[in-house]
Amino acid sequence: MDKMDIEFRKCTRDDLTYLVQISKSTFCEAFEADNDPEDFNTYIDSAFSTTQLQKELSQEHTTFYFVIGKGQVLGYFKLNEFDVQSEFHEVIGIELERVYITSGYQGKGIGRQVLNQIFEIAKTRKKHYVWLGVWQRNPRAIKFYEAYGFQKIGTHPYFIGNDRQTDWLMRKEV
Repeated sequence: MDKMDIEFRKCTRDDLTYLVQISKSTFCEAFEADNDPEDFNTYIDSAFSTTQLQKELSQEHTTFYFVIGKGQVLGYFKLNEFDVQSEFHEVIGIELERVYITSGYQGKGIGRQVLNQIFEIAKTRKKHYVWLGVWQRNPRAIKFYEAYGFQKIGTHPYFIGNDRQTDWLMRKEV
């Protein structure tokens, strides 16, 4: 398989409308079928609202990046540092809170390139590790992260509306 040329662009406030759109669409593609519709819609309306994403974009230690290939946005990822991390607040770690590639471009090696970019960002920012939470009922994602050296270090609750789910916490040294 030929490696697709992709680039990464840090999102700005000018990208808010499209960030809301791709956040909702990729999350729905990934999880809508496996969740209660009412809880799911409540979550989507809150987590990916214009107000919420505008707040996250303006946080000093949160960074969103678009994944761009073939002249279009193929996905995005979100990194958190310091006190805006959802679990660990260590200076030496960085949280990969979200990484989504549109369904039509999954399985084409883009995820590998995204992770390599994240590892480079972590090294540039002098981080010792990258960590993330992944839904325990998402074996494909777990297998992907394990293939790149992430190891399970614990769990934490994650709520989709009122539905309490469990995320595996995974970490990789960089």
